[in-house]
Amino acid sequence: MYRQKQIHFSPIALALLAAFCSPLSFAQDQSSESVETVTVLGQTYRNTATKTALEAEETPQAISVIESEELEQRGVTSLGQALRYSSGVVTETKGGAVTMYDNFYIRGFRIDQTYYDGLVLQYLKGWNLQPQIDPIAIQRVEVFKGPTSVLYGSMPPGGMINTIAKSPQSQKHTEVSASTGSRNLTQATLDTTGQFGDSSVSYRLIAKARKQDSQVDGTEEERYLVAPSIDWQATENTLINLNMYYQKDPAMGMNSSLPLAAITNGSTSPSTFAGDNNWSHFEREIMMLGYKIQHRFNDDWGFLQNLRYTDASLYQENTYHSASGFNQTTGTLSRNIYTTDEDYQGLVVDNQLSGVVHWGSVEHNLLFGLDYQTLSGDSAYKEYSTSDSGFYQFNIYNANNSLLNRSNVSEVYAGNDQVSVDQLGAYFQDQLRWNQWVFIAGGRFDNYKGINNFSGSNTQADHNEFSYRVGALYEFESGISPFANFATSFSPVAGVDSKFGKPFEPEVGEQVELGVKYLSADMSQQLTASLYRIVKSNMVVTDPSSATYQDELQVGEVRSQGFEVEGRWWLMPNWDVAANYTYADVEVTEDSANGLQGTTPIYVPTHSASLWSTYNVEQGTLNGLRISAGGRYVGQMNMDATNTQGKVPSYIVADMSIGYDLAQLGDSLTGAKAELISSNLFDEEYYTCYDSANCWYGAERTIELKVNYEF
Repeated sequence: MYRQKQIHFSPIALALLAAFCSPLSFAQDQSSESVETVTVLGQTYRNTATKTALEAEETPQAISVIESEELEQRGVTSLGQALRYSSGVVTETKGGAVTMYDNFYIRGFRIDQTYYDGLVLQYLKGWNLQPQIDPIAIQRVEVFKGPTSVLYGSMPPGGMINTIAKSPQSQKHTEVSASTGSRNLTQATLDTTGQFGDSSVSYRLIAKARKQDSQVDGTEEERYLVAPSIDWQATENTLINLNMYYQKDPAMGMNSSLPLAAITNGSTSPSTFAGDNNWSHFEREIMMLGYKIQHRFNDDWGFLQNLRYTDASLYQENTYHSASGFNQTTGTLSRNIYTTDEDYQGLVVDNQLSGVVHWGSVEHNLLFGLDYQTLSGDSAYKEYSTSDSGFYQFNIYNANNSLLNRSNVSEVYAGNDQVSVDQLGAYFQDQLRWNQWVFIAGGRFDNYKGINNFSGSNTQADHNEFSYRVGALYEFESGISPFANFATSFSPVAGVDSKFGKPFEPEVGEQVELGVKYLSADMSQQLTASLYRIVKSNMVVTDPSSATYQDELQVGEVRSQGFEVEGRWWLMPNWDVAANYTYADVEVTEDSANGLQGTTPIYVPTHSASLWSTYNVEQGTLNGLRISAGGRYVGQMNMDATNTQGKVPSYIVADMSIGYDLAQLGDSLTGAKAELISSNLFDEEYYTCYDSANCWYGAERTIELKVNYEF
């Protein structure tokens, strides 16, 4: 019953793909460099929060940045792992062992869409097909706290995550690595960049192959990706970038939950599988083709066009269960069989015209933007029954995961969901500098149109929304910079209210934030602290009375308020410490229709904190040794939306990474290093829950041995 889906391209996609026909083998040798040098001309820094070159410490809004060096030190294999040490972010909501999705909560609000190089990673809302960018292709991760609709359109008010792609460099540099470790891990990577001879063209090629048994019995994870890109300095003032990202995930483990009682009574383990090995499959394929054109008209004005086309598909065979289908005494779990077959094609383009104007003593950095995105998708959902009676008498306390005979399966239900989305947005921003003041003001108008046809039942949405933001920051000579902002957001929601059958209204929100930033003169100390209050109306939550978590309700109003502080200190040039703390108070403040008023949504710990430190030995017999270690605390959370099923306990997890420069053993090993990376070092057992019927064990301890060679 497996199906192989052929990637099909539009004329735009074929034109972009043709740009990669020139083989990288034409590159001529250049002098090698052990440290990557960022190209100054063309690939300029752009702040996610402003789409300008304004530095994070000068931006009147809270921003977290994670550089690739830290991602490599921690050995992260997903964006969820990358964000474990970020303030205000709840990640790995399915325990960390489920890595096929990138779902987060920022400041108490769910974030399903992430961004890659400033463009949204489109996905089918309410389904499973969501592109993931592997960390090997990421230069850094930027977390923008608070509403982002003023620049990016439809987004929840909690914030957004933008991953910045690694780009071609003019200096030749190649890095290869090989890894082995827990659960039969095998991995190999390649990252090579340089210039084609003396030409104006630079290239980069990133590739990865990874295979590993999953934490859950009888499942595995497998990934192959290739990401080539080319920079062409067409003229002194024009840079053209062509890029491709192709990823094939033949297997991604299983999204298999367990009833809470099966975890708390000690009758199961983190490897327990509630599914069946004969109906356990998850494969995903993603192709993204894009280009960026940057043109500088003069010293003050420039233009950027950023475009990406995506073709993606997913197929899974899985099981699900409900709370009523579990007998806690006997361990019998009644399961249902289903498949989903999903695919979509999408295009997104962002046009930016920016310039600097001086009026008296005030410098205006102006930004005018026009973006558009379109998506067309198709998802087929089927349920099945089986004549294998043993399948419905599955005992989770003594799991036999081979009770299903595929030849005895018959289809009992089929549904098809066809989705079409178009969004057009026009925005404007003025970033002002006056003496030591930085002001920012902007507005955006969006037109959103969506059509959802589920098995012949049409739901249409047509929304016009205006979003805006104002903010101010003052830079004291001491390095202290207090700031404040007010911003609004909107997010259209596909589907209908399961209780009233009405199409969802857009979720809208607004935030007030007050904070302070600090950056020492020598840049060895940096700190951001902020108080915020967000109010979100028309929030969509899971229907607590439904037997399946696919049904959703729209509630009146949710208020999120809290405090965040994060900082990094270089105690010595070779020793740095990063720490953060988050306090979050989230409550449904208005909901007369569903009885949820006064409750706290799921996945919102009141307290969370983390610490990460790196020490490099620079002399003595241990010269070349790096030691990194950290810990993360996640406070208790509500078990379910009604707050009647108890609490998910808090937990503390420690991680550690050790690296060694093998050149210390001899000149012949120059460029080589070895790393030993452990996640959940002390094998802490913990879990997260959607409700008492759907819980997931946290990720167990893993150990990875990695060898890198750079030349």
